[in-house]
Order: sequence, then structure tokens, then C-alpha cells
Amino acid sequence: MRGFFITGTDTEIGKTSITAGLTHLLSEADLRVAPVKSLAAGQELIDGQWVNEDVQRLHASQRLGMRPDQVGPLQFRAACAPHIAAALEGQRIERALLLAAVRASVALGDLALVEGVGGFRVPLSEGFDTADLAQDLGLPVVLVVGLRLGCINHALLTAEAVRARGLALVGWVANTVDAAMPHVADNLAALDAALAAPCWGHVPRLSDPSAAAVAAHLNLARVQEALVAAAPAP
Repeated sequence: MRGFFITGTDTEIGKTSITAGLTHLLSEADLRVAPVKSLAAGQELIDGQWVNEDVQRLHASQRLGMRPDQVGPLQFRAACAPHIAAALEGQRIERALLLAAVRASVALGDLALVEGVGGFRVPLSEGFDTADLAQDLGLPVVLVVGLRLGCINHALLTAEAVRARGLALVGWVANTVDAAMPHVADNLAALDAALAAPCWGHVPRLSDPSAAAVAAHLNLARVQEALVAAAPAP
């Protein structure tokens, strides 16, 4: 499997926006990108169908003709922690089944962008969390840092957890959550120095956060460098 696992410093910090932006960026570079929202909790009934907003955004960003259920292979109705959402529907998130579903979806492309859920360590079932999922997939990790007060601590703790699992942190993206956050440049400098991984971009607060608009703030050269570095030896 070739690609990246997209995680974040918290929930609601823009993982889906960045994943969609990366999908657009790499698709424009003529790569066949399969974006996958590994788990999605929170659906709305629209025109008689239950849909998840994050899955819809990723689906709109891809060019492989993937179905929504392939972009989001495991979806639940309630907008809450995945293991709770599953229990509300009388289900349990099974590790082997989830892995098989994600692998089947990413096999539709040549490059996988697998988005986690919430932060890096979100419980999925007993003895299984999103960090385990990232380990099972074995993909290098990209960290989305939601720029707001406290983001440096959250980012460093997440980076430490990623590396403790034996995974490579190959890049990070700063995504503006709090447009009024003071001392942004100083925070970015501190993150750049401490994370020991290249910054792939700084996304401002966008009035239209389309995949193309987000992609305009991402550094294709740095993403491609990470792809080359992660490629298996011939």
C-alpha cells in the first residue's frame, strides 16, 4: 500500500479538508488517488439517503469513480465517538473487517489517503483504537495541526504517540481553526522546530474550503518528496 495516513491533533480541526485538498493536489499531478474516510460517525437523511458530510467531501474530491460507500466503508448515524455510535446501532467495530474494507477501497487507486477519526488515539472497540489502525495499515503519517491556543502541546504529544508506534511522521499541515489566534508566526516557528518533519502547508480560514482552494495552500514538492522517501527499494 502506497500513501499516507492522515491524523490530527483533535476532532474538528480540518482532517477532511486537508485530505480532500491533498487528493485534489495529487490528482492534478496525474496520480490515481483513493481517499478513504476509515470511519465516519454522524449522518443526515437527505433525499431519502443517509449521508455523512466528510464522506461526501472526500467523494467529491476523487476522480476514480469511487462510490460513497467505498470512500466511507464504515458509517454510523450518531455524531459521537465511533464505538458509542456503533453500540447505538447494535454493532461492534471489528478490526479485521474494518481493515479489509479500507484495503479494498484503497486498492481502487495507486495512492491511498486514509483519514483517521478524531485524534490519533480514538477507541474503536475493546483493545483497538485508531493508532492500532494506523499501525495495521503501516502507512507514513501526516499530522493536521489545528491552529488554536494549545496546538503546540497537542501536536507534540501526537507526534510522540505516532513515533512510539514505530510509524514515520513524514509531514504536517497547519490548518487555521481560530482565525483570531494571536502570534501565529511564532507558533508555526515553534511547531516547525519541534516536530522534526517538513511542513506541507499553512491553510488559512477559507470562505470556500473546496478541495481546490485548500490544495492551493499545500506544497506539492514536499508531498512528492515524502512519496519518494517512502517508496520501497527496488
